[in-house]
Amino acid sequence: MPGVVVHGSVDISWLEGKRFLIHRARTDHPDFPDSISIIGNMAHDTGDAAQNADSALPFSMHYFDSRGVFRAYDTSIDDTTWRFGREDTAFPQRFTCTFSPDGNTLTGTSQVRENDGPWTNDLAITYRRRT
Repeated sequence: MPGVVVHGSVDISWLEGKRFLIHRARTDHPDFPDSISIIGNMAHDTGDAAQNADSALPFSMHYFDSRGVFRAYDTSIDDTTWRFGREDTAFPQRFTCTFSPDGNTLTGTSQVRENDGPWTNDLAITYRRRT
C-alpha cells in the first residue's frame, strides 16, 4: 500500500516483576491488525531474577494479532537500536529501528523476503512518545 499512512498507538509497559515487556499496538486502518507482543528472555523456564536480568541472554518476542496470527521473533535492543526478525521459510521478516538521541522517537523499517530473494522494504514505522 505505497503512500498510505496508518496512524495508531503503541503502549509499552512492564509486566509485573519487570521480566517481560508488553508491546500493544492499535491502528485506525481496517487492513492493519491490532497486536500484542511479549518480549523477554524465554530461553529458560525459571524464576531466578539474576539469570533473567542478564542482558547477554537471548531475547524473544512472541507476537499475536487480531487476525489470529502468531509468530516468534529473535530480538535485541541496546542504547541506540531495536531489532527483531525471523527466518521462517514461509514468511521471513526483520525490523530495525533506531532511537532518537532524546529517546522520544523510534524510526525504522520492516523488511520481508520472498523465495530466498533479496530483502525488500515492507513498512516504514515511526513511534513518537506522547507527552
